[in-house]
Amino acid sequence: QVQLVESGGGLVQAGGSLRLSCAASGRTFSSYTMGWFRQVPGKEREFVAAISWSGHSTYYANSVKGRFTISRDNANNTVYLQMNSLKPEDTAVYYCAAGTSRRRLGTSGAYDYWGQGTQVTVSS
Repeated sequence: QVQLVESGGGLVQAGGSLRLSCAASGRTFSSYTMGWFRQVPGKEREFVAAISWSGHSTYYANSVKGRFTISRDNANNTVYLQMNSLKPEDTAVYYCAAGTSRRRLGTSGAYDYWGQGTQVTVSS
């Protein structure tokens, strides 16, 4: 089993930056693909970014590409999401996810474990 705990959310002005962290425990962290998703009330959970077990391959939603960066520190069992140039439409609860799937990483079904979420609010 894997436990994931997100942190780093908060309130920021448009154009500002935040860095989210996801601390993992349980199974070997480095064996999992890690992803970030976000969700607002009344909408489906939306893919944001993913990173391979090695950290050498990354994937981003078009809406965040060029602004967000996903990274991982396997030695410390932590994955990060650096968010720059934030926009009000980035406001959501952000969730960290872990999975063993090597395919369809932009879908929730590719992931087996989820954190509790951390709120990000971007003011205009």
